[in-house]
Amino acid sequence: MRKSIAIDMDNVIADIETNWINLYEQEFGVRVSKEELLGKPEDFAFPDPEAARSLLYKPGFFRNAPVMDGAIEALKELQEDFEVYIVSAAMEFPNSLPEKYDWLAEHFPFISWKYIIFCGDKSVIGTDFLIDDHLKNLDFHKGMPILFTAGHNINVTKHTRVDNWIEAVELLKANIGVI
Repeated sequence: MRKSIAIDMDNVIADIETNWINLYEQEFGVRVSKEELLGKPEDFAFPDPEAARSLLYKPGFFRNAPVMDGAIEALKELQEDFEVYIVSAAMEFPNSLPEKYDWLAEHFPFISWKYIIFCGDKSVIGTDFLIDDHLKNLDFHKGMPILFTAGHNINVTKHTRVDNWIEAVELLKANIGVI
């Protein structure tokens, strides 16, 4: 039986940081650099955290995020050896569920709807691996948690870390003896 991987969307396959920075500048006229996000909780990295958080409720926020570098190719490659699931906590923001579904259909059409899980709490996910950018999801995962680097988690030393999709594929394949 093939091993299974749950892969988060935001800041793992969808570049939410870049999208948020661009939208904040567009809406409020203030440019925030990626360096300014390092080590800070996501919305608190912006000069006006409330204004930044309000953008998460704006139609199109989740739909218009760019794809993380290498994510499409990596997920196609991983599907050769693993059951690949997309798992996203899409319940908190009203627009996120349909927008995330449409985003996946556009950018990852090779992921069947049967392998997409939208939930509120990822602790119910029982895959062999979980790739995520948040400890709140990784800390309770029963399989191997893998921390995907994002600005807000740069100072975290817990869990195995990958900085990009090349490293993620190598780590996963090494864990099942493919490399």
